[in-house]
This record gives sequence, structure tokens and C-alpha cells, in this order.
Amino acid sequence: MSIEVRNISKTFGRFSALKHVSLRVEAGELVALLGPSGSGKTTLLRIIAGLDVPDPSQDMQVLLSEEDVAARHVGSRQVGFVFQHYALFRHMTVFDNIAFGLRVRPRQQRPGRKEIEEKVTRLLRLIQLENLGNRYPSQLSGGQRQRVALARALAIEPKVLLLDEPFGALDARVRQDLRNWLRRLHEEIHITSVFVTHDQEEALELADRVVVMNEGKIEQVGTPDEVFHHPKTEFVMRFMGHVNLFHGRVESDKAVFGPWELEPDEGVYTEGKDARLFVRPHEMDILREPDGRPMAEATVKRIHSAGPYVKVELHLESGEILLVELSHDRFREINPVVGEKILVGLRNARVFSEDYVI
Repeated sequence: MSIEVRNISKTFGRFSALKHVSLRVEAGELVALLGPSGSGKTTLLRIIAGLDVPDPSQDMQVLLSEEDVAARHVGSRQVGFVFQHYALFRHMTVFDNIAFGLRVRPRQQRPGRKEIEEKVTRLLRLIQLENLGNRYPSQLSGGQRQRVALARALAIEPKVLLLDEPFGALDARVRQDLRNWLRRLHEEIHITSVFVTHDQEEALELADRVVVMNEGKIEQVGTPDEVFHHPKTEFVMRFMGHVNLFHGRVESDKAVFGPWELEPDEGVYTEGKDARLFVRPHEMDILREPDGRPMAEATVKRIHSAGPYVKVELHLESGEILLVELSHDRFREINPVVGEKILVGLRNARVFSEDYVI
């Protein structure tokens, strides 16, 4: 089942949570709504589910399989919803929690007892908790409770699965394990899924496509590779991981930042305008001798070698602070020490300027 929203707005008093948002999710996709708190991602998810109602508008639509369901009640949309804090019934066993949605259906739509038992047993096997059906939620770990919440959402055979910060209440290791498990599960069942997160790593690792949101609007939609390596706006560049920022000017059709002069990849810069250079720590390099590229001189202030990269903090003569990430092999090759002067260059960078014309 595909999902599409067209021209969706939502206000709460004077606060605009969504501003004319349009988005399409193809059948079978796993899409992440990514953004900071207050960006509108949970509001958009709840409107798709039918838990919130968008502001009335002549061209506003919420489409499931090309059918407008904006006026439909949540119970008729065939949507499964998984909340951050599980919302399991504490007085029910795991088995009964999963079976709940089937047992409360109208009599004419309710499966028989044997069919419910078979379906719940299959779901317990799917979430790898087949031996824990008789336990209560209080007897499970956080990761296990979240899997039960997911199985309960799947029990009603939804056409769409919506997850609101599904791993937000879990510790880092459990989050990682559940991310891997959910990705494998999606590849197995191929249900159209949308999940909300503020965790960039989670979105990049799990999603087929990432929707980056900010202040009620969509900043960029693309594959994880596209939004990370080819950000279209300054917000996306800043939000998708740590960046070093330099301020400069456009001179002679180039963006000038001290020793670094960059020409536009396409289009033109407007002469005399302010420009900003963004470069990620792993896209910088340090050297002892010039190699023909533009270089800036910096002083090594701090070295942190724990982890997959060695993080080197540098101070430019202008007072700007840089963070450079090197592989351990590259670090041992250069072998910088705190207090010495070193050369720093760019391997890749992204420039944003006012009135940049493409």
C-alpha cells in the first residue's frame, strides 16, 4: 500500500506544526521521518494514522493506495501504530497483548479462537519470543517489550506500519540490536513502513529513504547516501552529523575562505555575497609538507584516539577550531603531537551562499 499526503498543514493554537507538507511513500518502502524536536515529524505520522486531523484545506489529501482517507476514522484505515513507550497492557500476558486487537473486532470480523492462537504463535516466532507468551510485560526487557508492541500492531494485518520513535526509550546497545532486527523483519514482510526518529544514525542505517524535516517543512527527501553526502540545504548539512564551518565571501566567481578557494559545482555564485563552507571532520586531512593543494596552518590542541577514528582538534591562526577525523593508519603515518603546528587541507566540502543561482 502506498502512502501520500498532499498540502498538509496543522496548527495548534498559534504554533504551526506542519506547513503545506506533501510526501509520497511507495508500497513496500521503509521511510524515516528525521528531524529535531518540534520539526513536525510525529504530527505528520499521526495524521497519516488518523490520530490527528489536518487543518481543512481545499486541496488537502491523505491517500492510502491512491484513496483519500482524510475523513476516515483511525479504525478504518488498516494502519498499525507502534508507540515509543510500548503501551502494553500490564495485566495481560504477552500472548494476550498480541491477541487483543483480534479479540476486540466486531463479531462478524473476529477470527475464531484457533485462528487467533495460530496467528499469535506465528507472530511470537517472528519476533523471536515464542517461549515467552505466558509472561507479563513486567517480566520482559525493554527490547522484548518493544518487539511485543510491534507484534501487536502486526496482528491486525495492517496495510501500513507506523512507528513513533520506536527505540527512543532503550539504551544504545539494545537500540542497535533492534535496528538490525527491524531491518531484517522488513525485508521479510515488506510492509509499507514509516518511522519517526531524531537519531541520524538510526535513519541512515534503517531507511530506504530519509525525509529530513525542520520547523514544519520538508528540507530534503532522498536515500541515506543522498541526504548525507549531497545535502541540499544548510540545515541538512548541519543536522546530518558534525561539521566544521568557515565564513567567507564570493570573489571573482569563487567562494574564498582564507587559503581555500572553491568554484561552484554548477551554476554561479553572486559576487560579493557572504558564503559558508561546511566540511565534515572525516573529509579533512592533515599533512607535514605541502602537496600542491591549498593548505592552512593550524596547531594541534587535543588528540582523542578511542573509537574507530582518531579525533584531532586543531586551532587555526584566526582562532577557529576544527575537528579532523583520521583513520588509525593515517594517524600513525602522520603522528601529530599536541602543541605542534601542522598543515590542514580539504578533501571534500560544501559551500552555501545567498543568491546561489543554478
